Amino acid sequence: MTDAVLAELDTLCPLAPLHQPHNLKPIRILAERRPELPQVACFDTAFHRAQPEVAQAFALPAEVTARGVRRYGFHGLSYEYIASVLPSVDAGAAAGRTVVAHLGNGSSMCALVAGRSVASTMGFTAVDGLPMGTRCGSLDPGVILYLIRELGMDAHAIEDLIYRKSGLLGVSGLSSDMRALLASDDAQARFAVELYTYRIARELGSLAAAAQGLDALVFTAGIGEHAAPIRERVCQLAAWLGVSVDSAANAGDGPRISLASGHVPVWVIPTNEELMIARHTREALAVPAR
Repeated sequence: MTDAVLAELDTLCPLAPLHQPHNLKPIRILAERRPELPQVACFDTAFHRAQPEVAQAFALPAEVTARGVRRYGFHGLSYEYIASVLPSVDAGAAAGRTVVAHLGNGSSMCALVAGRSVASTMGFTAVDGLPMGTRCGSLDPGVILYLIRELGMDAHAIEDLIYRKSGLLGVSGLSSDMRALLASDDAQARFAVELYTYRIARELGSLAAAAQGLDALVFTAGIGEHAAPIRERVCQLAAWLGVSVDSAANAGDGPRISLASGHVPVWVIPTNEELMIARHTREALAVPAR
């Protein structure tokens, strides 16, 4: 990070107003107090730059696209880590077509072909794709227009709605915490869980199409690593893709949770985004590996 890089990143704030300014502020503070200390920025979108152009594009006029409006994808550090360890877990999956489900308070999915991102569920912002703890996920743009015209909501109110009051919290009216929803007998809590797993299974089919097949499925992140009922339901909904689930293995959080006879192996692999940041930092600063 240099003054020139910071100035360039400042120009991107309109693309990510909820994140970019807050990410840059501590960098500046630290640079002022410890100017001799090197700082490295690791982008959660960088891994998805391998995607073909058609996977990153919106069907918008070229002058809008030229301003940087396209599908960026997020959770890239998590997917990069999974891609880095997959060869030691399942060499066939690493060389083939794998869908990784990063399921947590923020949730997304990514299709990998030979360890490279070819499609992802998050797009221009991290509110797109799957329903999340408090984020709505994919939403017809016409809904936003309706909120403006009929309910008189402004940009701030809509931002608050789609980022902080929707998703599992908004649907259940109870909690954004999957553990609380799974433990509840409330009908709306059960529906929130059903909607979440339905959307995951639906996106799985879409990503399998983008990858032209499915050789493995990986669950990771907080919900993906620890919520056995969610994994089991997603696998049941994806049976048509050759996905199966071994209930006993799934209850023990894997690592392999599919039946030995299953066509598509299913894995639970803990992610480690912090390790990827450390690796990139070491590489950027040319620090030798120990």
